[in-house]
This record gives sequence, structure tokens and C-alpha cells, in this order.
Amino acid sequence: MTEPAATPAPAANPARWLVIIIPYVWMALFFLAPFFIIVKISLSDTAIAMPPYVPVLNGLSSLGDFFSGLDFENYVFLTEDSLYANAYLSSLRIASISTLLLLLIGYPIALAMARASSAIRPTLLMLVILPFWTSFLIRVYAWIGILKPEGLLTMVLQTIGLYGPDDQVQIFRTDTAVFIGIVYSYLPFMVLPLYSALEKLDGTLLEAASDLGCPPWKAFWRITFPLSIPGVIAGAMICFIPITGEFVIPDLLGGAETLMIGKTLWTEFFGNRDWPLASAVAVILLLMLVVPIAIFQNQQQKV
Repeated sequence: MTEPAATPAPAANPARWLVIIIPYVWMALFFLAPFFIIVKISLSDTAIAMPPYVPVLNGLSSLGDFFSGLDFENYVFLTEDSLYANAYLSSLRIASISTLLLLLIGYPIALAMARASSAIRPTLLMLVILPFWTSFLIRVYAWIGILKPEGLLTMVLQTIGLYGPDDQVQIFRTDTAVFIGIVYSYLPFMVLPLYSALEKLDGTLLEAASDLGCPPWKAFWRITFPLSIPGVIAGAMICFIPITGEFVIPDLLGGAETLMIGKTLWTEFFGNRDWPLASAVAVILLLMLVVPIAIFQNQQQKV
């Protein structure tokens, strides 16, 4: 009895390989290449020139000359000056508190949207996305007019009688103003992943829990919240990562005591013109964010 001929393997589809390669080429061009340039600058010395640093690759004839020419003094300086450590820690603190506030505010909003009737869900979703139709910078500037001592908030409180004619709200240029600006600006990034996770929740599970005598609050902690954890992690990472390096909101709403690494990076790059040190600050910041980015990617693969 003759064996059937083996089925030939399908020919490789060039279009399939093209679809796979394009994202890697994109990442190489717009992430890896700029990152290596920043690392290269961080290992250089500051110079009064244009660009304001001495390139480490100039005049090198061998790989040994390259490694011997690397200068890690910028990274050593970051460990010696407490300003940078405090900036990193302050950024992590503000980002953590802001993310927690966003979760506490955004979760009820997302839950209400997910449990609303299907007829009004698109409208609610549009209202969440609506702030994106306005420039981010304009929205932050609007909070200056609201929070400054003679601003709209003071006028409202004076009108309703909670403040006297000479009293003013002293929120502007404080950490409180920064938290308000961050929560307002990043709230849609928390609500949308939570809404996506809660919308997929099987309502029959809650009905079964109710039939078995489970109170609503217990059903929430036993069923709703555990099933929404992927959305919680996604929303927290999407907010925490950019907030850590936030510059615009602390610069416009925060005071001199509001220390965040984004402001420090801007000062070193544009104010002090110390590109190597600023690059070292940026590299350390990226390495700090690798862990939450890896957690986010791992969680996304499980969804």
C-alpha cells in the first residue's frame, strides 16, 4: 500500500511578513534609535559648543577605544546630589497618589456607565472622550483661571457665603492644584479601560449571587471587582507611567516646592544646557518605568 504524498508546505506570504516587520521597524526607528542616542549623549562630557557636549564616538579607531572613552560621571553625579533622588521620589509619590485618586473617582464612573442602558452608553462614552477635543495645554491653562486666588473658585465661594469678601482660596501653586490638574487631565485614561472591562461582565453572575442571598456590597467585592482587575491594572499603568514624567501640569499649576523629574529634566536641558546630565536623568527615568511597563504588557497578554 502506497503512502499518500506529503502535502507541500504553503509558500510564505510576503504581505504577512511585511505586517510583522513594520511594527518592529517602527519601534527601531522611533524608540530604539532615539534611546541609544540619549544613552550616547549621557556618556559624554558637557562642552560650550553646538551641540553642547563632546561626542564619545569621535576619533575612535577600535572597540577598546570606545569603551575606554565612556564616561559615567553624569550617572555618578545623580547619586551624589540629593536633588535628583528627591525629584524621582517626589514624582513616584505624586504619580502613586494621583493614580489612586483616579481609580477612586474613575471606578464609580465606569461602573455607572457599564450598568447604564445600552441606549445612553454611547452618549456617556462621548462625554468622557469630549475633553480630548480641546487642547491639553488650554485645559490646564483653564485651571489657572479657576484656582488662582482671585479666580473663579474664590468668586463662587464668596457668592454662596462660604468665604468672606476678603478671603481667597489658596490652592494655586501647591501640590493640591497639581493633583486637581492631573486627575482632571488623566481621568478619561482611567475610565475607558475600566469601562471596557466592566462592560464585558456577565450580569447573570450578579443575579445568581443575589438569588443566593449575597448582599450587593459583598457581590461587588467577590464578583465585580475581581473580574475588573485587568481594567484596573491597565488604567493604573496608562495613568501612572506618563504622570511620573509629567511636566506641563506641575510647571503651570505647581509651585517652587513642587519637585518632579519632568521639571528637573527640562531645567537641565534648556536652562543649564547640560545635555549629558539631562540625558542621564532621562535614561534613569526610563529604567524606572520599565517595571510598570513590563507589568502592563504582561497583563495585556493575559486579557
